[in-house]
Amino acid sequence: MTPAIKVWSLHLLVLALLFAAQFVLPPYHATNLARIMVLAVFAMGYNIAFGYTGLLSLGHALFFAAGMYAMGLSAWHLDAQAWPALIAGLIAGGAIAGAVGLLALRAVGVSFMIVTLMFAQAGYLTLLYLNSWTGGDEGFVIAQNARVLSGFDMATDTPRFVAAFVLFAVGLLACLWLVRSPFGRVMIAMRENEERSRMLGYSPFHVKLTALVLSGVYAGAAGAAYGMLFGYVGATFATIQYSILPMLYVLLGGAGTVLGPFLGALIMFYLIDITSAYTDAYFFVVGAALVGLVLFAPQGILGALRERVLKWLP
Repeated sequence: MTPAIKVWSLHLLVLALLFAAQFVLPPYHATNLARIMVLAVFAMGYNIAFGYTGLLSLGHALFFAAGMYAMGLSAWHLDAQAWPALIAGLIAGGAIAGAVGLLALRAVGVSFMIVTLMFAQAGYLTLLYLNSWTGGDEGFVIAQNARVLSGFDMATDTPRFVAAFVLFAVGLLACLWLVRSPFGRVMIAMRENEERSRMLGYSPFHVKLTALVLSGVYAGAAGAAYGMLFGYVGATFATIQYSILPMLYVLLGGAGTVLGPFLGALIMFYLIDITSAYTDAYFFVVGAALVGLVLFAPQGILGALRERVLKWLP
């Protein structure tokens, strides 16, 4: 079996298992899995920027919130239906990422991270300031008619799960195709050695800007879907926490691996869910787990597997 067949077979098998999970999981865990798949798409976008291109960002909450608010505000103030609202969210995430990238990519390394954090905080404060339009800290609930997608009510369990699965499947397969494409190889080359890539004729600015826009499209699509599927939009999703979460998912699952964001989101979600039932200091447990990860598997779970066993894992 060739490496390409192994790669596609593995990812299609994961999708088949996820689709089958809705028939065996109780409603609580099926809803959790739907939430995890949407958050995994958000983390996939972060992985494109950080894991494959080397752009350490703390501003992805801005792109996630841009998609969520573009969807929510168009439904709330313009009475937009589900599909136009979702498309508005996807476009908003990519457009905001492009605008931020045009300025932030003039900085490198830690400076880039700080600039993206500043943009994200400015976005959060703007949402609070425009309280009459955005709902501020309290947010707002998406109207029932705006949550009907192609005749299916996203407030019900099965349509919500299927919609989250379709989004995840499209995002996963598109990401797999991207990282195996010539442009994906250029992103990896830029991450590994920017100067050598420049000598080969590639523009670091244009490659990084394109990767950041693609990352923003993923984040915007995830934000729009999250608001649509779970019926709520709020400024909480623009806070620093939602810039750190996708980074943790990627680091835990394995930066620079296609399935890493999903695995990281799955483990982190249930780690928080289980420990929070026993203690209010659940972030201490999460922190301890991450310290252990850094010490014993600094490349993440799938990164360690790729290094030691699955050499063909993308």
